[in-house]
Amino acid sequence: MFEYVENYWVEFLTIASVHILAVASPGPDFAVVLKHSIRYGRRLALITSVGVGVGILVHVAYSLLGIGLLIKANPDLFKLISYVAAAYLFYIGFGAIRSKAPSNQTTTDSLATSVVISDKKAFMIGFLTNGLNPKATLFFLSIFAVVVSADTPNLVKLGYGLYLALATSLWFCFLSIILSSDKVRAFIGAKGYWFDRVMGAVLILLAISLIIP
Repeated sequence: MFEYVENYWVEFLTIASVHILAVASPGPDFAVVLKHSIRYGRRLALITSVGVGVGILVHVAYSLLGIGLLIKANPDLFKLISYVAAAYLFYIGFGAIRSKAPSNQTTTDSLATSVVISDKKAFMIGFLTNGLNPKATLFFLSIFAVVVSADTPNLVKLGYGLYLALATSLWFCFLSIILSSDKVRAFIGAKGYWFDRVMGAVLILLAISLIIP
């Protein structure tokens, strides 16, 4: 293992540096975590964040299996993935944009209790949002084609993937803690349903951007 670290640390540092820029860029993952942080509170936002991180393992899996080469060589297959991702983002965006005003709730706690989702659903939303993200697909295709050598053992590539999953989870957990703070949620207040609608519109626009060049 120490030999692997010594031989491939340049690859790792390159991947880690590129990943920092990629994960910090606003996208579907950020929109969903932001929405859940405000709407459902810290716990469910953290679960969603873990789902986003685990979703990266989908991209790691097809990259290690060589399916990434097939996707790269077949534009129609990539387009199909983009359409599926767009449909999913549109679905959760449309659900958010239909959020209704709470009847008699004016406290910040109402944002987390007016609508309840299960831990499993929170995790799966994060997982699918990242797992179906074509931008993440492009990222991994680029990383494994340009940065990672063809001679790099699959065990090392798997280590890269596990790191990316962990780093992504930690980043979005950090955002969840900040965005679900009492001050942020108090600022939103009883008008949280308007925030929900805005984030729904953002998700729908992201969906449209995936199918319209």
